[in-house]
Amino acid sequence: MSPQAPQPYTPFQGGAAQTLESTHIPAVDNTPSSHRSGHREESTMSIVPTYWQSISLDELNEKAAMQTRVDRKYIVDADYAASILAELPADEAAVLEIDGQREFAYDSVYFDTPDLVSYKASAIGPSLLVVKKSPFCASRNRFKVRTRSYLDSDLSFLEVKTEGAREFTVKERIPYSIENRDMLTAEGKEYVATALEQLTDASVDDLEPVIRTGYRRTTVYLPQSEQNPVDSRLTIDTSLTWTPLSESVLMYTADGGEGPTKYQVGTEYTAPGTVIIETKSGSAPSIADKYLWRAGIRPVKISKFATGMAALNPQLPANKWKRTIQHWMQLEPAA
Repeated sequence: MSPQAPQPYTPFQGGAAQTLESTHIPAVDNTPSSHRSGHREESTMSIVPTYWQSISLDELNEKAAMQTRVDRKYIVDADYAASILAELPADEAAVLEIDGQREFAYDSVYFDTPDLVSYKASAIGPSLLVVKKSPFCASRNRFKVRTRSYLDSDLSFLEVKTEGAREFTVKERIPYSIENRDMLTAEGKEYVATALEQLTDASVDDLEPVIRTGYRRTTVYLPQSEQNPVDSRLTIDTSLTWTPLSESVLMYTADGGEGPTKYQVGTEYTAPGTVIIETKSGSAPSIADKYLWRAGIRPVKISKFATGMAALNPQLPANKWKRTIQHWMQLEPAA
């Protein structure tokens, strides 16, 4: 049976602030548009309303500087995403624009140990890793090490993301050579070792590039207003790709046997018709969250790093992402 198109929804009309617990969320068929004929071409510029005003990078950083924040992530079909965003009031959103461009290419390379300590901390929790007493698995908190590159401006950073109090995401980063974005230099290792000193016993020398993710992103500023309790951000990611960089990702098995071989190191894979929307705010939900909830879109557990790893190797522990992978992450080679 072919999937049905998403059901129409009633536009959110504002009013009193809503919470996830108090808002009625109707069931919808948010099926990837790649599974239907005539789906929207994947580009954030075909999803984000063109009439939204612009905001410069300096203005955005000044008004919504949130290195410590709560992130809520949603996976949405491209057509449905366009319908929801079109309902947001025009004066409630401003799109980051640099030199007339509103859509930007991102490239991230994630580093992990051969025993995948960073991945496992995300998938099954750091406390269980300590119990197992693996030489690479003594991790007390979740963490990610990556390079983040902005390809349109030839800028790159080395980042360490950790889990702060009450699951806030705390991100630290330093400028990095874009030519070295797929490796850890001596300076990079020193920085990572300092950042992770109290979080894991794994040696920084064991870190290797394991997966590359790519996407095109539009960033939206949501100013504080009667409907929006705090200045916040919204990002829309399309043209999502994952490239395995290490056999550690593809060949891992729980019993030490021979791993899956469906995917190949160095090959780029994609999930057509899939859009990731992420809201970044304080503890209170933003107006974008309220509209997504009203449209029946629920926050999901997804990490481009971890969910991509699990999609590439079904042998990896991935219970928390099982539904996401089954519905959205049937990867195929990128064109």
